[in-house]
Amino acid sequence: MRVYLVGGAVRDRLLGRPVREFDYVVVGATAADLLAQGYVQVGRDFPVFLHPQTKCEYALARTERKTAPGYRGFVVHAEPSVTLEQDLQRRDLTINALAQDEEGNLIDPYGGFADLKARVLRHVSPAFAEDPVRILRLARFAARYADLGFSVAPETLDLMRAMVAAGEVDALVPERVWAELAKALAEDTPSRFFETLRACTALARLFPEIDCLWGIPQPAHWHPEIDTGVHTMMVVDMAARLSPDPEVRFAALTHDLGKGSTPTDILPSHKGHEGRSVVLLDALGERFKVPRRFLDLARIVARYHGQVHKLAELRPGTLLDLLEGADAFRRPDRFHQMVTTCEADFRGRAGYEGRPYPQGERLRRVFAAAAGLDMRQIVARAASPEQIPMRIREARVAAVRSALGVTAEDSG
Repeated sequence: MRVYLVGGAVRDRLLGRPVREFDYVVVGATAADLLAQGYVQVGRDFPVFLHPQTKCEYALARTERKTAPGYRGFVVHAEPSVTLEQDLQRRDLTINALAQDEEGNLIDPYGGFADLKARVLRHVSPAFAEDPVRILRLARFAARYADLGFSVAPETLDLMRAMVAAGEVDALVPERVWAELAKALAEDTPSRFFETLRACTALARLFPEIDCLWGIPQPAHWHPEIDTGVHTMMVVDMAARLSPDPEVRFAALTHDLGKGSTPTDILPSHKGHEGRSVVLLDALGERFKVPRRFLDLARIVARYHGQVHKLAELRPGTLLDLLEGADAFRRPDRFHQMVTTCEADFRGRAGYEGRPYPQGERLRRVFAAAAGLDMRQIVARAASPEQIPMRIREARVAAVRSALGVTAEDSG
């Protein structure tokens, strides 16, 4: 029995990156051999075991044979005669088909080390085309290593396009697509995920609401980058700079979906895109079973980001309507997520990346004033229970007005 460190741990060590997890391949052993040594089997489709002390994953060397469409249609063959090279050959990318033996020697049968140095994402073999999840994984690696300048090998991009044309991505289950999207949003440059999917035409099949944003113009006065797709990518990357929160990043990604369906006769204006964005967002959320907490924030951002940007023009009563519409008093945490996402939208424009966003500080100050009122005193002063909602609103409008430093006469 021989044990090899494989995949991401080897790759990231060579790149000088922190190693997130350690995975091992075991050659020349059976499931019974590992069970006898105290390993715990966790894989149902193929034999994967947890080490009795470290809890790292150890998998028997295996080969796979495609038997049906989609990423589930495989027959797995694992037995002591399967070699390390055979196991590595079934992996997706050459940079993931690397191994180290117990002495630390590098095993690289498919040129992964050279591709690491050249910063190239390249498929190991034509078997890449048998699993459509690999398109999403490659796009995610492009996002993860964007700062290192990785690019997709031309022949791999051609293969991915052929997979899309053959309908392979149509076999992906929604939960798996969402899982890969969520992981991509957690990367430092999530835009590369979507740009890579667009380059191989998979974005139009999986996320047509996002794909159609490219080529849609916006007023150059407010959007020097003009193109809505370009703007959306700038916003999601800015959100990644401002917050590690995946909900904020998803809301940044989807805040302008409605611009893709703006009537052409009113372009580059996008009147009413907020409401259209919510409708499209709901459809996307249902299609991919997006968790409710992601959708709740994204709807609020889609609906109110325009008002937040124009905060200085809003009267105290309208400002309070915004806070109530965003459910800020019941969900202050989500309110602060909304403000952060709106800042990402503002700064996700050409030339605006380093600009301050005073609207954010102003809105937080207004909210703190309105949320800090003593509700018991307000309720006690109401002449009847029916007056309580009116009294609360009056008190909150007054608090907003005071926070803004305006008088009742000034605010109309």
